Amino acid sequence: MRHMNTIVIGGGQAGLAATRTLLDAGLTPVLLEATDQATGSWGRYYDSLTLFSPARYSSLPGLAFGGDGDRYPHRDEVVDYLTRYARDLGRGGAEIRTGARVTAVAAGAQGSGGGFAVHLADGSTLNAPAVIAASGSFDRPHLPVLPGRDGFTGQILHAAAYTNPLPYTGRRIVVVGAGNSAVQIACELAETNTVTLATRTPIRFVDQRPLGKDLHFWFTVTGFDRLPARLVTTPPTVPVLDEGTYRQALREGRLERRPMFTRLDEGDVVWVDGSREPVDVVLLATGYQPNLDYLNGLGALDERGHPRHDRGLSTTHPGLGFLGLEWQRTPASNTLRGVGRDARYLARKLKAHLGARRFRAGVYSSGRPRW
Repeated sequence: MRHMNTIVIGGGQAGLAATRTLLDAGLTPVLLEATDQATGSWGRYYDSLTLFSPARYSSLPGLAFGGDGDRYPHRDEVVDYLTRYARDLGRGGAEIRTGARVTAVAAGAQGSGGGFAVHLADGSTLNAPAVIAASGSFDRPHLPVLPGRDGFTGQILHAAAYTNPLPYTGRRIVVVGAGNSAVQIACELAETNTVTLATRTPIRFVDQRPLGKDLHFWFTVTGFDRLPARLVTTPPTVPVLDEGTYRQALREGRLERRPMFTRLDEGDVVWVDGSREPVDVVLLATGYQPNLDYLNGLGALDERGHPRHDRGLSTTHPGLGFLGLEWQRTPASNTLRGVGRDARYLARKLKAHLGARRFRAGVYSSGRPRW
C-alpha cells in the first residue's frame, strides 16, 4: 500500500473536489466512500430533481460539466458527471476506495506518529497526519419536533425518502418546508393530489433570470459567491428560485400555502386557527444536518453534532478539515459551483500544516502541530 498523508472521508462532490485539489497541491490522498459508487447522495435524490444553477456554473475543479452551459442539469446528469470526475481522478493517480465505511476517527498514538487513526467497518484501520471530513448530510435528515407525531395515523416521511409522486396519487398531503426542494416537490405532488405547503414564514421567491440572465451569472459578476460568510446575513430560509411557475401555481390555487400547523392529532393536522383536517401524508422537506457521527469520540464536534471549525479548519484538532458545510466560507460553500474554492483553501492549509509538522518532527522531535 502506498504512503498516504491525507484521508478524505466521503466520495460526493465535496470529497471528489478535495481529492483533486490535494493531488494538485502535491499531496497523496486516499478517498474513502461508504457506498459502491463515488457519486455521493445524488443518485438517491428524488427523480425529478434539477439543479438550481446552470451547467456552466456547476463544475468541480478541473472538469467542465459540458453540454449546453445554460441548461439546468437533471439529477442523473449530475451522477454521470461525478462518475466521470471520479474516473478521471483514478486515471490521474488518485486512490478511491468504495465500500469503505468509516466508523470512527481517533487521535493517532504518538508512537505511530500522531495524526489520526481512521477505523473502517471491515475492522481495518488507516493512519494519516491529516483528515478531511466531506461526508455530506443526506444520511442525517433534520426531523423537527411535531407535537402529536407519535399518535399520528398517517404517513410521515422526509424528503430524503421521496422519489416520485406515483405512490401518493389521490392522497391529501402536507409538505413542510419553504425552500427550493419543498416547493419543487409540492408542485410535483399537486399535479395528482391536494397539497398544502406548511411553512413557519412566508415563502421568499427570487427571480431565476433577472434581466434575462440566470441569477448565478449575477452572483459571479458581482462577487457575491465569494463573499466571506461572516459578512453575509444568513437568511432564515433559502429563497426559492423561480421563473414564475411556482408563484403561478400558488396564485391559481393548484398549490396552497398555510402557516405551520400546531400539532398532529391521530389522522388530522390542527392548523393555527384551530381548524382540523384529515391528512394522509406529511412530507418533511426540512433540510439536513452534518453527517459526522464518526467524529463523536474525537471531541471535534459541539453538542449539536456540528463541527467546531473556522472556515473548514478544525479549531480543536490541527490536521482535521471539513468540506461541504453550509456557509463554510461563502454563500456557495455547499454547492457544486462553490465547493471547489473551499477545497483549494483546505489543500493549501493542509499542505502547510504537513510541512510544518515534518519540520517540527525533525527539529524538535514530537509536538502538537499548529495551524
